[in-house]
Amino acid sequence: MKPLLEIKNITMKFGSLVANEDVSFTIHENEIVSLIGPNGAGKTTLFNCITGFYKPFSGNVVYRGKDITGMTSYEICSLGITRTFQIVKTLNEMTVEENVMTGAFLHTRSRKRAARTTGDILELTGLISKKNILGANLTIADRKRVEIARALATNPRILMLDECMAGLNQTEIKDVMSLCLRLKERGLSLLIVEHIMEAIMPISDNIVVLNAGKKITEGIPQDVVNNEEVIKAYLGDRYHAKSKKS
Repeated sequence: MKPLLEIKNITMKFGSLVANEDVSFTIHENEIVSLIGPNGAGKTTLFNCITGFYKPFSGNVVYRGKDITGMTSYEICSLGITRTFQIVKTLNEMTVEENVMTGAFLHTRSRKRAARTTGDILELTGLISKKNILGANLTIADRKRVEIARALATNPRILMLDECMAGLNQTEIKDVMSLCLRLKERGLSLLIVEHIMEAIMPISDNIVVLNAGKKITEGIPQDVVNNEEVIKAYLGDRYHAKSKKS
C-alpha cells in the first residue's frame, strides 16, 4: 500500500545547529504514528517542516504522491494536513462554537454549512454542552479539546497532535486516547508527539524515536520499548522494567 505521507531525509538547520538530520518515515491510511524522544530531540521542528512553518534545509515531504516541500502552512492545511500546537491557541473572546467554526471556514464561505460541520465536530469531541462558553473561561483540558476540534473542522486526512495530553489528569488523558481511536475508526491518520508513554503505547500502530535530531529507530510499540538504544536515550530502565511487568 502506498503511503499517505512520506517524510524523506528531512534535515533542518538553524545556523550551525542541526535540529533534524536525515529523518525519514511514512504514514499510511488509518494509521496512528507517534513521534517520541527527549526534550530537544527535534520533534516539534519536524512538525513545523511537515506543515509548512519551516522550509527544510534538505529532504522532501510527499503527501498522496505530491511533493509539498516548501508550500505554505495554509496551502498544506487546505490539502488535508492539519495540526495542533504545544502552546494552546484558543481564541479567548470567542465561544467554543465560534473557535471551532473558524476551522470550518477553510472550505466554505457559508455560515450555515460551517455551523453544520461545527455541530458534528462538537458532538464528536464532547464539547456540544460547552459550545457557548468563551475560550477565556475554559479549563486546560477543554482548551486542548477545542484546539483538536478546530483542527478537525478543516476536514483533514492527517491530524497532527503536538503534546495534546500534557498537563491533563488520568481521566482526561483516557478521553483523548479514546478520541484518537475514534478518529482512526472514522478514517483519519494521526501523527502524535507525546511524552506520556502509558498513553502512546496502547493506541500507536508505529512509533518513531528521535534523539538529538536523528531517528534512532522505529517500529511497533513493543519492539520500540524493548530497544536498548531507546531505553538509554529516552525511556530509562525504570519504565522498561515497568512495561515488562505489565
